[in-house]
Amino acid sequence: MNTYTFKDGSQKDLLNFSGTVPVKYGNSYNIPIHLWILDSHPFAPPICFLKPTVNMGILVGKHVDAHGRIYLPYLQNWSHPKSTVIGLIKEMIAKFEEELPLYSLSSSDAARQSELLSYIAKITEGETDMKSKSKIGGGKNKGCFNKITVVGAGDLGIACVLAVAAKGAADKVVLLDLSDGAAKGGTMDLEIFALPNVEISKDFSASADSKVVVLTVNSLGNAQTYLDVIQSNVDLFRGIIPAISHYSQNTVLVVASHPVEVMTYVSWKLSAFPKSRVIGVGANLDTERFQYILTNLLKAQALAKDAWIIGEQGEDKVSSWTSCNLVANQMEPMAACNSREKVANRAMEVLKGKGQRSWSVGLSVADLTDSILKDKRKVHSVSILAKGCCNINSEVFLSLPCILGTNGVIEMVKLEEDPLVQEKLQSSAGSIHDLQQQLKL
Repeated sequence: MNTYTFKDGSQKDLLNFSGTVPVKYGNSYNIPIHLWILDSHPFAPPICFLKPTVNMGILVGKHVDAHGRIYLPYLQNWSHPKSTVIGLIKEMIAKFEEELPLYSLSSSDAARQSELLSYIAKITEGETDMKSKSKIGGGKNKGCFNKITVVGAGDLGIACVLAVAAKGAADKVVLLDLSDGAAKGGTMDLEIFALPNVEISKDFSASADSKVVVLTVNSLGNAQTYLDVIQSNVDLFRGIIPAISHYSQNTVLVVASHPVEVMTYVSWKLSAFPKSRVIGVGANLDTERFQYILTNLLKAQALAKDAWIIGEQGEDKVSSWTSCNLVANQMEPMAACNSREKVANRAMEVLKGKGQRSWSVGLSVADLTDSILKDKRKVHSVSILAKGCCNINSEVFLSLPCILGTNGVIEMVKLEEDPLVQEKLQSSAGSIHDLQQQLKL
């Protein structure tokens, strides 16, 4: 057991192994390595470093950085119970036999190397660049109260980072890149054109003490059926959620992965968080668009503020209302509701032509995180546990209007009672529950 210092400066006594792995690269070599085992093991992978001697130099490559940190596909795709330390070491040997991570120094080089090794020794004991910077900056990290982590560096993840950064609600945004190999695409561009207060990392510990964690990852496997695709996502989340929960035990999880209702349920189960702190992006984007169409295109401002898109994301979404008093005061209730339905149907037709692009979902995510971090107590239509609502008795997540604050969902906003709406919600709940029953958590 030794003390490891994480990127945020926090320390923890962790089990660790030092030793060598045998590699054949023309001749046979024993490559010295250092593995740190996290408390969240076996759900989270070990942290791996080279441990070169004074006469060894580091060959920076696809799987090793200048500090000796080791990056492997096996680490990025870690999934309990399939992944093991033994399996990790086997892949490490195979990758090192393709590209040797160390080289032998001459005597003059070895002298210069001794200074570098003292720094690398600190790195392998957890003394990271982040901690060094925080010491120089007089402990600025301690003032970083509003921290958001975005998990997944695909188009949606990067869109979320850009939108959250532009919104300005967070003091720090961490992009957790779980992809294989070196930075590429948008992640590389983020590194090139560095944004203030944005950090890119492959280490779960970088997410520590986040107020909000946004999940955008989707499996890119070769699944053949819709159920297989969802199961691949579930398997991916089994390696992510426990590690995220370990480092940010009081965070609010915001799920943007597909299908959002099912993956929000999976996140809730795997995290064991209270239901109030696990939400899906749900119909927030559709609701904002719906209200905009009513106000600006159909000139029905009186209706817009009480109009919501609820239920299941996609074709089965449905419009609903929290009140029709504004219209009812001007005409008979029946006529008011008939008029309202006609306007709503026109708005829904316009809404159907709007796709869910990454950047638009990113803006929606930024809207939600802004409400949470600033404790705005604003009403959003997001995926929440719907059990007990509209005679739904199963544990499913559906979009319903609710007030969001620092700790997630504060309370649900009561909707008008409409038998047709309730029937659609119950139908969605039934199909989602049937799908969830076929998944292996």
